[in-house]
Amino acid sequence: MAFSVSWNTLLEELDELPESATLITPLSHKRFSITDVQQQRVIIEFDETDEQRPLQRDQFETLYRRISDESDGFEIDRLPPDADPYPAVLSLHPRFEIDEDRGVIIKTEEPTTSQLLEEEATGESVDRTEPDLDVYADALLLVDALERHDVDAFEESETDTLVNLYTLLSDVQRNADELRKDVADVLLTRLHHDRPVAGPFGAVQRTTRRNRSLKDDEEVLETLEAAGIERERVLGVDRSKVDDALDVTELSESDVYEIEEGEYVRKAEVDEERKETRLQGLKDQLAATDGEKVSELREEIEELEARIQELTEFEPGSSYHTRSTSG
Repeated sequence: MAFSVSWNTLLEELDELPESATLITPLSHKRFSITDVQQQRVIIEFDETDEQRPLQRDQFETLYRRISDESDGFEIDRLPPDADPYPAVLSLHPRFEIDEDRGVIIKTEEPTTSQLLEEEATGESVDRTEPDLDVYADALLLVDALERHDVDAFEESETDTLVNLYTLLSDVQRNADELRKDVADVLLTRLHHDRPVAGPFGAVQRTTRRNRSLKDDEEVLETLEAAGIERERVLGVDRSKVDDALDVTELSESDVYEIEEGEYVRKAEVDEERKETRLQGLKDQLAATDGEKVSELREEIEELEARIQELTEFEPGSSYHTRSTSG
């Protein structure tokens, strides 16, 4: 099929889009809309920055050729960073589809999906489904506790109040870390070549961490000796062997260790029954509340979830900059 035929089909699809239609780029996950459709270009506008950009017909043709040349699909991360919107727009064509799990855009004879976000219903209530996650329950309890106490004056708070807050904060942190690991395991299958991927609250990137462990002692010593390093230069005190020696002698720890003591607070136990009772009360309150109050409570819960995500999110190893093009 000639590109001109595919181009005209794509323009027809774009002309039929509603004004409120929003698309999302497959790599950086930036939202944008189509503001103008012309014979030689498509004008888009990014939601977050209001930046407008023209997407040229000849660039779509280049992408079309590359996809057609690849039987298993064209890898999207081979495109320049500022070309991310092109495959998103092309996915509106009924014969092109983005496979985000594989990181490719493919041409197919079957009906396809697109990067078009479903319109959110307006003026209608949206039922929230309670996720079966420990962090959600603890976060709900934490919101309630924070609302009932002055968090700007901890010195004036009762001890049992501080104990409750510390326990809930500890539970939220632990469960959020476990959930973060589960999310990271899935993300690792979708991130490519250390390229940052942005979301509404931040960005993540794939990175590599090196863990080193010495080979067998004798092998290491022989290798170093062959390189001219005498054994005495690398031999040191093995802490585990020192501890074993202390067990069979009359020496004390202070004879061989410099000891510094510090005090800290740790969670000793959790009253799960009390937490569950309070949690059920909050759920019942949420279910029975109508109108403005339930909206406010839900917004507060969502804000807390966002704070938890921000505090526990993966911190990229390097900063990144959004590249913009005018024209």
